[in-house]
Amino acid sequence: MKRILVTGAQGQLGQALAYCDTKVGHSSGYLGAPPSAQSQAEEHWPPTQKTRLMLQSRHELDITQPDSIAQTLETLQPAVVINAAAYTAVDQAESEPHIAHLLNGLAPGLLAQACAERGIAMVHVSTDYVFDGLASLPYAEDAATAPISVYGQSKLEGELAVFSALPSAVVLRTSRVFSQFGTNFLKTMLRLGRERHELSIVIDQIGGPSYAPHIAQVLLTLADRLIAANRSDSQADTPAGVYHFAGQPNVSWYGFAQEIFSQAIKLGLLSHAPALTAISTKQYPTPAQRPAQSGLQQSRLNTLLGVENIERNWHEGIEKSLLALKAAP
Repeated sequence: MKRILVTGAQGQLGQALAYCDTKVGHSSGYLGAPPSAQSQAEEHWPPTQKTRLMLQSRHELDITQPDSIAQTLETLQPAVVINAAAYTAVDQAESEPHIAHLLNGLAPGLLAQACAERGIAMVHVSTDYVFDGLASLPYAEDAATAPISVYGQSKLEGELAVFSALPSAVVLRTSRVFSQFGTNFLKTMLRLGRERHELSIVIDQIGGPSYAPHIAQVLLTLADRLIAANRSDSQADTPAGVYHFAGQPNVSWYGFAQEIFSQAIKLGLLSHAPALTAISTKQYPTPAQRPAQSGLQQSRLNTLLGVENIERNWHEGIEKSLLALKAAP
């Protein structure tokens, strides 16, 4: 049995990975075709049918401490590590950059180094905030990075540290994560929709809202590809490098909020929507700068898995999130 270790178990992505593993079933959460006909013929595919997900919270695994990392890897013996642990307080990072750089920059490198020493593969989660948002088109995987916030700088630092220690690693950049889990824009809008009659939402920041279970499916699939590639008898190509995943189509925060409220009313979670006012970024100053256009091109992922196999419709993600919240006790 191949083991996949997940860091950040209590975070939004960690919970989504657990959801895909237990609620949907790991094998049914798999995306794409097998990497080689030989793997399929030998019944080694999909390897998800013979894997075990091991979720570790920060209380169980401190990725800032080499001893904690070493002990966990030696005890659990994973084939792949999915690093979903991160410091995600974008504005707060401006006032405590040392913590952001420790958790997002240094720690992923420590984890990657420990994986490299033990022959363990790694998938690391990053962000669209490594870009400055000045491009007119969505960013390609090899586009020049230029973060404009401490958070973005710390995440880029983590990417570089991972590849320095483990060149065969996979980095998945994603954006605007939302779901029924954790704290996110969708749940904030629901709360504010119940509390206020009017809301002002930024309209000039464009990106792809990403439903966390959709990201989780991609992460599990990339982990499985690494497992297959690491088999001595596999002909699969190692899917190393940077990949992008983001919900589609790209939309402003204002447009995203409109759809959240529309669906929430239809599902009976709200009796009416607050009056929305579209405002500019300049009208809503925050401690951290945010990219104006952070759409992500996803050609590498499309080529690897097949565009038709990847779920990324955020309208459907909103519906699934709201239905789950409605059903929650």
